[in-house]
Amino acid sequence: MLTTTLLQTHFFGQSNGVYTPDFLSSPIIPFNYTGTPPNNTMVSNGTKVVVLLFNTSVELVMQDTSILGAESHHLHLHGFNFFVVGQGFGNFDPNKDPAKFNLIDPVERNTVGVPSGGWVAIRFLANNQDVHTSWGLKMAWIVLDGELPNQKLLPPPADLPKC
Repeated sequence: MLTTTLLQTHFFGQSNGVYTPDFLSSPIIPFNYTGTPPNNTMVSNGTKVVVLLFNTSVELVMQDTSILGAESHHLHLHGFNFFVVGQGFGNFDPNKDPAKFNLIDPVERNTVGVPSGGWVAIRFLANNQDVHTSWGLKMAWIVLDGELPNQKLLPPPADLPKC
């Protein structure tokens, strides 16, 4: 059981063994995400994250699945605005769908719905290192500090309660 929050371990440089920076960029076993779900979905808990350098441009494609039933899921990216560059129904095709992305005048949001039985692609700039709260780590990324003082994570307050 953790005795220090993930945010504190990151700030104090004590994150060794708390999380690992090896979040997968694609599923271990791809399947037809909008079709009949497989018998074994291999779902597991973990503490794998993506470590992002400050000001990294990030593209994230979120795919709805039919594992528990296809439904529209909403995503709010706390601390960031992002651009919705594409969306569609069915399985995202990384070879065909990016050609249809709107890179000229995409809509800017902080919340988007992943269509039922579909996908949505967003792009954002990782310039907010304050998203290390529990929700941010559940989203599986950590934004590293930038070079300037206003680009660094503030220390936790002295009276922060222990876990």
